[in-house]
Amino acid sequence: MADQPPVIYLDNNATTKVDPAVLEAMLPYFGELYGNPSSMHSFGGQVGRTLATARQQVASLIGATAEEIVFTSCGTESDSTAILAALQAFPEKRHIVTTRVEHPAVKHLCEHLDRLTGHKHRVTKLPVDRDGLLDLEQYEAALNDDTAVVSVMWANNETGVLFPVEEMAKIAKSRGVLFHTDAVQAVGKIPINMAESAIDLLSISGHKLHAPKGVGALYVRKGAPFAPLIIGGHQEKGRRGGTENVTSIIGLGQACELAAARLEEENSRVRQLRDKLEEGLLSQIPNAILNGHKEQRLPNTTNISFEYVEGESILLHLDQYGICASSGSACTSGSLEPSHVLRAMGVPFTAAHGSVRLSLSVFNTEEEIDYVIAKMPGIIAKLREMSPFWQSSHQGSVGGTGCRCECS
Repeated sequence: MADQPPVIYLDNNATTKVDPAVLEAMLPYFGELYGNPSSMHSFGGQVGRTLATARQQVASLIGATAEEIVFTSCGTESDSTAILAALQAFPEKRHIVTTRVEHPAVKHLCEHLDRLTGHKHRVTKLPVDRDGLLDLEQYEAALNDDTAVVSVMWANNETGVLFPVEEMAKIAKSRGVLFHTDAVQAVGKIPINMAESAIDLLSISGHKLHAPKGVGALYVRKGAPFAPLIIGGHQEKGRRGGTENVTSIIGLGQACELAAARLEEENSRVRQLRDKLEEGLLSQIPNAILNGHKEQRLPNTTNISFEYVEGESILLHLDQYGICASSGSACTSGSLEPSHVLRAMGVPFTAAHGSVRLSLSVFNTEEEIDYVIAKMPGIIAKLREMSPFWQSSHQGSVGGTGCRCECS
């Protein structure tokens, strides 16, 4: 039997490996420390104290206070809770401002609210330019007296492009509008300090920063109006009913503490690896297009389109070499439609279908990056040999400039 290729994991915006130190912190709470943190006895009380430590660890990563952290099951629950809480806080207001490039957790909720209420809830989706950036003047003009909430992601999950959410939150606050940001991709990758921010609500997901799946958090700024999505017991000070997912919350806390210690590495070594990967592919593969602003983005993410090939075919061939990548959001990868993010950015149809997202973590090595750079040009060349569109439009093209050739 042939040797299996090594697994080179470059899909960290979809999910991350659980850090061994995170798993180690969790293990006792699967077994001997099984008490309910809400119990009056000391056996459960010790679990409650560990839960309090985890809450502080999460808060410290984003410059918040422990009282401002509400544990949830995931980023999607945090997003839904934030937006629905804002609408309940201002029942007389029906307007939501978001963007055309949001994660499905926000995009589909806003569309659902629009349909559910017979279009009584109006949703303004702000456009982005070719680099995936927003126009702040358009944003400010979209706010009106009927606006209840703004929900804008901090970092785009497909391109890594960063939005100026702190400045946008200040504008919203001046207009009496609540501001929510889906920061699932940003937390742990860039510095965040909520103590100096006007943001009211912020979503976190554990499995994006080396904690387990099935746990998240919602930052609720002290004094911000709030209504729970899940109503039941007194847990989370009445802000989210249900017995806490203790083991995963402890894992999230440990992961946040580790992320705080690794912020410098994320923005130096990981960024350098990303840049090496990106430059290697763009220089060696003709008609390769970088999607998203080159500078204003996360340090770990690159999204590249390869014209006249299918993204799904690229991923299947990469998988044969043990390389894990993505064609976009894991929540939409089952669709044959081009990415809504790339369509909103105006990426040409011939390129949007051939997009690949490569997202790194602190666990990636330079040897892995060298391996991908060595394998990927051959994969694209092979697929283009089978593409009649490439053969008819780009026969004889040589070299790779990293930009889109217009010859046809």
